[in-house]
Amino acid sequence: MEDVLLWLGKDFDTMTYRILTAAVLSGLIGFERELKKHSAGFRTHILVGVGACIMMLMSLYGFDDYLNKHENIRFDPARIPSYVISGIGFLGAGTIMVHGMTIRGLTTAASIWTVAGIGLIVGVGMYPEAILATILVLLSLVLLNNIERMVTGRKNKHHIFLTIQQDVKIADILEVFDKLNLSIKKLEVETESVDERNITVELEQDQDLDHEQFIEHISKIPHIKYSFERQS
Repeated sequence: MEDVLLWLGKDFDTMTYRILTAAVLSGLIGFERELKKHSAGFRTHILVGVGACIMMLMSLYGFDDYLNKHENIRFDPARIPSYVISGIGFLGAGTIMVHGMTIRGLTTAASIWTVAGIGLIVGVGMYPEAILATILVLLSLVLLNNIERMVTGRKNKHHIFLTIQQDVKIADILEVFDKLNLSIKKLEVETESVDERNITVELEQDQDLDHEQFIEHISKIPHIKYSFERQS
């Protein structure tokens, strides 16, 4: 038993608590993103939080043997976390998607960056601060969105994304919207390749979009793919 404890290390319990705490707190934020069907959700946030935590633990405890054996060695424990903070941006950038003039995923990218920070402070043992940060992030994601909508008057928006072959007439697509009495606020057309075009349609605010009825009509047009997004 003593050999096992020696192999695990004297700080194993502490590190275990911190890794589990980072997983729970990061998972809470990721679960909120998962509920809203964002590209980076539950698992991604847990991985980022736990990864940042173990890097912080390595920075704090990973070099003890070298420091104890060699008095002349000096080590900056903030060096590794600084690379985590600057390097996590590539993962956040992967969640940002551009559809014409519409940019999506900025909030999720920011939450990933924040989760990395939460993992770092959990790794250093700042539990109260990590819990407070998690609560504030969840409040901002869940509640402030509704408050912003009330204050600014922003209402529900529907976006429809279509991928069509070059021979498909846009007039046929617009005819579907006319049949369903849907008012278009903005329409963007982008050439994806020689054979395909991407169309992004933003409807006027607070319209009732019957997805089943829309699919029934739009599916009659050959060589077309579609997806929906609702923003509120």
